Amino acid sequence: MTEASRPAPRRDVPDGGSDPSTHQLRLFQILAEELHFGRAAARLFMSQPAFSQQIRGLERRLGVQLVERTSRTVRLTPSGRALLPEARAVTEAMAGLRRVAQARSRELTGRIVIGTLSAEPAMPHTRAILDALHARHPELSVEIRSLNFVNQYQSLMDGAVDVALLRPPAPSGIQTQTLAREPRVVCLPADDPLAACDQVSVAQLAGRTMMAMPPESPRVWRDFWAINPRPDGVPVRFGPLAVDIEGILHLVARGQAIGFLPASARDFYPRPGICYREVADIPPCAMALTWFARNRDRPDVAAIRAIAQTVLRREREHG
Repeated sequence: MTEASRPAPRRDVPDGGSDPSTHQLRLFQILAEELHFGRAAARLFMSQPAFSQQIRGLERRLGVQLVERTSRTVRLTPSGRALLPEARAVTEAMAGLRRVAQARSRELTGRIVIGTLSAEPAMPHTRAILDALHARHPELSVEIRSLNFVNQYQSLMDGAVDVALLRPPAPSGIQTQTLAREPRVVCLPADDPLAACDQVSVAQLAGRTMMAMPPESPRVWRDFWAINPRPDGVPVRFGPLAVDIEGILHLVARGQAIGFLPASARDFYPRPGICYREVADIPPCAMALTWFARNRDRPDVAAIRAIAQTVLRREREHG
């Protein structure tokens, strides 16, 4: 039986009188964006049956049919279209509630959570900022939290971290303060013919499979790190998914894909079976302090921003 042919939920028999969860409302929003159960489920790393079950549960709780599904199409019902803005308002309000609660908790406990990606905690700028933060605010408890390609920017928006040390470009709503720039290199299997070269071009890499980045990561970020589109217009061939730096290195070592990384990866991630080569014709990448724009002037965020500016100014003065 298709979604379209199954009976609409009875309006007078809600699911035990319980309210829908914000998780279900978020799934409904993603389905409204994709209009495809498979793609929507994949975005959340869920199985399609589990995703469909959650949508049906939401419909039972609301007492209305939200989507019509046939073998070829998925579309919102009039009720679904009417309720979509309300669902967005509820999830945004809950996200705001969490942000305020977490901010209040940090004010009471004196804690700041700094997200980091890969080897960023070991970078000179990061160490200088953390040292200055401890010296200037010894009463402030600092928690370092590791992020990955899936949650790096979302963690800033939902309040899981206060600031983060990441590799832009960042999506809309995230502000950045560049701390350093460095070249990008390509990570290749050690037995790749191009491993014999000291430097390669993007055109030479056209036939190589590029690992895919999680769909939850911003499109602007995925395109930058995949060099997509390529200067010569040749489409990028994507392969298996990597959600963090270790995943990239594993895929490269197995000969399943290549990846572009900051040049510092050569020092922090030497591995058997891989090699790093300079790429002559791509722009450098940046390391940046990042924060959610709405939190720009919050005391803890403003404090670490000011410290970062001081560290950068001192480094410029001392060459």
